[in-house]
Amino acid sequence: MIMDDVVYDAYREAGALARKVLHQGAGLVKEGAGLLEMVEATEAMVMEEGALLAFPLNVSFNEAAAHDTAMPGDERVFSRGDLIKVDLGVLIDGYIADTAMTVDLGDHAPLVEASAGALEAAIAAVRPGVAAGELGAIIQATIEERGYRPVANLTGHGLDRYNLHARPTIPNVAMSGGAVIEEGMVFAIEPFATTGSGRISEAARVEIYRQIAARPARLPSAKRILEVARPRRGLPFARRWVPGDKVEIGLATLVRTGILHPFPVLHDIPDSFVSQAEHTLIVTADGCEVTTR
Repeated sequence: MIMDDVVYDAYREAGALARKVLHQGAGLVKEGAGLLEMVEATEAMVMEEGALLAFPLNVSFNEAAAHDTAMPGDERVFSRGDLIKVDLGVLIDGYIADTAMTVDLGDHAPLVEASAGALEAAIAAVRPGVAAGELGAIIQATIEERGYRPVANLTGHGLDRYNLHARPTIPNVAMSGGAVIEEGMVFAIEPFATTGSGRISEAARVEIYRQIAARPARLPSAKRILEVARPRRGLPFARRWVPGDKVEIGLATLVRTGILHPFPVLHDIPDSFVSQAEHTLIVTADGCEVTTR
């Protein structure tokens, strides 16, 4: 696949901005700081640069791995000992950069290094002709040799215009075959290392949704939600982005009628810790270019 210069430049611009904002936002994760303030400030940085969010800023605590973000009026604060995953997506002309890092407010440095080291090892192996399963094997081996488990049921993913989960899927464990990497592919590799079970499950709480069907809604609250969702072109949005009251009723109705898809918070077992690292890359003739590094 040959990528034209306009698309290439959009991916690179999104990656450079995502890198900058991720590190600035992660710098706001400090003991005693409020989650809501940190999330709103980081999201505002993207908007102030003239870009859009590919998804609500994910900030996941400790055993949570993904899909958590601030609730409306959220009073959570960062505390000593926390392990915080910060996952940011930036959108420029529909083209996406997806990147994440882990902020350690405790003594979790080896666990943080396990996911970060697995990411770098996998990136070093990317080139046309490599099977995605080979990258998963590298990720798994790198994490396990440090004494942790990879999260088997979370994966990296292809990125296309307005599409966060395109081909190929990049596993975090060894598997036979999988998609063969081709020049011009764009995807995110995101290893998760855990002290827990190595498999995540869905919590009851949902803060993030996306529209999956275009049908009218009758409830005023549902109509307000769709006013937020429609311009997203199928990309996720946060519950806190919807103004007004009775939002929960509108969300429940839209999920029940198949118009919205919910993304529950994903977590490992209680009292475990999960780390995450993620970069977006473009496959080149002899390797890859990491747009978010």
